[in-house]
Amino acid sequence: MQSSILFERDAGVGRITLNRPDKLNAFNREMCVALLQQLEACAQDQEVRAVYLSGAGNAFSAGQDLAEVLNDGANRMNSMLSETYNPIVSRIRSMDKPVLAAVNGVAAGAGANIALCCDVVVASKSAFFLQAFSKIGLIPDSGGTFFLPRLVGWQRALALSMLGDRVPASEALTMGMLYKVFEDPLFADSSMELARKLSALPTRALALTKQAFNRSMHNNLEDQLLLEEALQDRAVLTTDFQEGIQAFLEKRPPQFKGR
Repeated sequence: MQSSILFERDAGVGRITLNRPDKLNAFNREMCVALLQQLEACAQDQEVRAVYLSGAGNAFSAGQDLAEVLNDGANRMNSMLSETYNPIVSRIRSMDKPVLAAVNGVAAGAGANIALCCDVVVASKSAFFLQAFSKIGLIPDSGGTFFLPRLVGWQRALALSMLGDRVPASEALTMGMLYKVFEDPLFADSSMELARKLSALPTRALALTKQAFNRSMHNNLEDQLLLEEALQDRAVLTTDFQEGIQAFLEKRPPQFKGR
């Protein structure tokens, strides 16, 4: 039986691939559970310093496999949110490692919102995003109502969620959904190169930066300044900080270890 999630290590990068290409990598319960387990394994694996999440074939993910919902009913959909989708989003946001979403094709519904909750989002030129929920009488989930308005603004996010417009990668970049768009022939190599770059950086500092950005969504300025102070106190105690200073003084490239 084909595994719905593929995993491999590439130096310090844990590469996770959604693997139901015949279904455009649509999520069923088995794939959700496997993804959550693999994210947890990456979080615990000290050899993994950055995570790269992409899809097999020509899609990132078309969202929930609706055939499963029709077969199992509305109660199964509600349990999917509480048992898998929401924990997946929470695990990505709480992971002390950068998570890069490499959107190689359609990212719709939960597939779009799981991508958008990642720390760095890049896309191939032919990729597109779709808040498909209104087309079947649902609301955006998997963090869509949280992340999308923060990325593109209230008005645009609400319109995209209500109208279900298809957003090409180039337009998503202009809106602020994405970090970069790569031409299709260059996408696989360029996106992995970016993940390797993240894994070679001082990943303890990146984890603290991620914590600061997470909290900034709720804090006022005074609280955020105090948080920056506290997190910086932790950053200056890391081995990587000492290495960065030493490398700067010696005019050589730093060799960070993530410690």
